[in-house]
Amino acid sequence: MPRNLMMPADPSERRLGVLDFQDAVYGPVTYDIACLMRDAFLSWDEEFVLDITVRYWQAALKAGLPVTGFRRVLPCRGVDGSAAPPESGGDFRALTLRDGKPKYLADSPRFIAYIRATAGRYRELAPLLRLLDQVEGTEPVTGYAFGRV
Repeated sequence: MPRNLMMPADPSERRLGVLDFQDAVYGPVTYDIACLMRDAFLSWDEEFVLDITVRYWQAALKAGLPVTGFRRVLPCRGVDGSAAPPESGGDFRALTLRDGKPKYLADSPRFIAYIRATAGRYRELAPLLRLLDQVEGTEPVTGYAFGRV
């Protein structure tokens, strides 16, 4: 999470510090960037997200990390993370239901928006979008165009 990154006191130092390794595990190369760019508590402009994501991909490629299918896997990783990351899904539900702290659910619309934006871009995720519409009781946005659009 971005809030767990610490800037060095000396601006010439190029390494970041990281706090809270509670859920640290080895995982897909897309996991960290998806979590950083689709954070539980803040939203970034899409242009910034794309810029940082491309830079991350280039660095991963240069470092020899397995980036095959990165462009197709990353959005799905983001949707998967938005649907049930420890910070939003599991922990937020537990904090609300078990611990009586409902304020964490206020960030749920952010994750629904992430899921909707991504699912709207990929034909394969259309069933997920329909499920969200059904659960939320909303009508899908449709339109027709004639000629050039």
